[in-house]
Amino acid sequence: MLPLLIAVPTLADLPAAARQVQAAIAASGCSVVAFEGEMGAGKTTLIRALAGTLGVADDVSSPTFALVNEYRDGRNQPVYHFDFYRIDSVDEAERIGASEYLDSGYLCLVEWPARVAELLPEPRLEVRLDVLSAEARTIHLALIS
Repeated sequence: MLPLLIAVPTLADLPAAARQVQAAIAASGCSVVAFEGEMGAGKTTLIRALAGTLGVADDVSSPTFALVNEYRDGRNQPVYHFDFYRIDSVDEAERIGASEYLDSGYLCLVEWPARVAELLPEPRLEVRLDVLSAEARTIHLALIS
């Protein structure tokens, strides 16, 4: 099943892509999903669409300043959404309890994972977004082990 390539020609295609990402997460058995992509690639937008497929009713936004947002999925299970863009060090991530979240077994969606790479468990699912145009993206999924 993995690696997998998903074409997203327009924003209208994002819900279908999110369903494919959700299926890949389920098939991988990974609770940690690392979202890679340049600034503005659509990591948060994809996570918002993915959260919708998971039954998250809350407004999903980037936790840029909070570092982590917690949502509840359709089964009332926690979903943790991290944005490590503004993290200064791995020590800072550890001080907010990142390791405990990442080791919890609950779904952890991680933006800017390279900034805390040494904390990320293996195996994990990597979701890389490549920008093709203003709306078009390619999503690459790979199992990191």
